[in-house]
Amino acid sequence: MKSTFGETCFRLVNYTVLILLSISMILPIFHVLAISLSDPVAVDAHQVQFVPVDMTSAAWSHIVGKSDLWRSLGVNIFVTVVGTFLSLFFSSLLAYPLARRDFQIRNAIMFGIVLTMIFQAPMIPYFLTIKALGLLDSIWVLIIPSTISAFNLIILRTFFQQLPYELEESAKMDGCTDYGILFKIVLPLSKPALATMGLFYAVIYWNIFLHAILFIRNTKLYPLQLKLRETIVNSDLAVNLGAMPYNSQTIQAATIIFVTLPILLVYPFVQKYFVKGATLGAVKE
Repeated sequence: MKSTFGETCFRLVNYTVLILLSISMILPIFHVLAISLSDPVAVDAHQVQFVPVDMTSAAWSHIVGKSDLWRSLGVNIFVTVVGTFLSLFFSSLLAYPLARRDFQIRNAIMFGIVLTMIFQAPMIPYFLTIKALGLLDSIWVLIIPSTISAFNLIILRTFFQQLPYELEESAKMDGCTDYGILFKIVLPLSKPALATMGLFYAVIYWNIFLHAILFIRNTKLYPLQLKLRETIVNSDLAVNLGAMPYNSQTIQAATIIFVTLPILLVYPFVQKYFVKGATLGAVKE
């Protein structure tokens, strides 16, 4: 079908705006990467834009050689993998009954869940609760409090509601239990939704910062985001004292790329599900 002049103009403007937005998001990454690979003198002189000047890997050699940074990377990987799995598991267990028509108190529970999105827990009672549960200075404090996101739970529940109810009735007639329906029918049919929610949860866990800075004192349990903060502060101090032969900006830039690169490498493999997630639960019969 031939497009009208208005549709062609709209498509052209739409593509132009999206391309410009994409460029505006990509250029800062190239700028930081260029700084991390540039000579400190050129960085101090503000000569570096998007291409390295007098390329050197001194900052990267310093960053890669830090064992504590690799340990923090291991903490992030553990928290992201385990946390994402637990979040998907418990979110599915909660979203499924809330999507069932015969669950009479589902509206009351959903009301309570929505309230948690509007009113956040006060910091002092929250801290005392974490302390009473024995989670202080534990790697699990980075996982358990973030296990279920109310926003992701609502989206997953809406997706479950779109699945044909006749499938559940047929399974019940064949003697399938509620758990069997969930794990053998609902979840296999919800792979796109689970992949999208997994991406959302993985980003949350990978960028964990607030819980780490509030509840973690053991430096061996620092995630990458907290280690990035420590590296930026220490690099500034070391350069000011003349104890480090690198420019603090090159070290900071290399650390930022080091922290961001793993999640950027994962994203292309789940990008097709991200488009699905943009409209997930938006249409309901």
